[in-house]
Amino acid sequence: MGGTVTRAFRNFNLENRATREISKNKPTSAPRHPVAMPGPLPDDPEIQEEIRRKDDKLLALLKEVYVDSREPPVRVKDEGGIIPSKQQEYRLTKLGHLRDLDIPSIPKGKISVVEVLTLLNNYKLSPQTWTAEKIAKEYSIDLKEVTSLLEFFLPFTVEIFPPKDRKVL
Repeated sequence: MGGTVTRAFRNFNLENRATREISKNKPTSAPRHPVAMPGPLPDDPEIQEEIRRKDDKLLALLKEVYVDSREPPVRVKDEGGIIPSKQQEYRLTKLGHLRDLDIPSIPKGKISVVEVLTLLNNYKLSPQTWTAEKIAKEYSIDLKEVTSLLEFFLPFTVEIFPPKDRKVL
């Protein structure tokens, strides 16, 4: 019932309101910026002389500029005639227990989560055998990143810090 009342008020005197709105004067547009007069034409001999004249100061500055350009390496098509999009070297991963869900190859310099947990566990069990150099060589990672990983990523240790003040308890 409320819809019919609303509709009645909305449609009341609709034609008169529409014609009143249409008959209103339209607002005028803002005045345009005056156009500057065109300068000398390109066929003018003074302009042609200015174009051909060499500026010694600019030439001296240009001689100081050195540009070194290297072409990108040439891409060779595979047997299938496909050009590889990325020129990254991949390595095979040490497959974990997930088999089908494991990633079969990873770019060199990167490592999967399963491999991180495996190498941290091996390092914790026998740090003399699994040194940072051996881990870096085994997983094709930078030695600096391996040392940072072994130092700061400690998922298997739990440390409880005692409160500094007994009143906190």
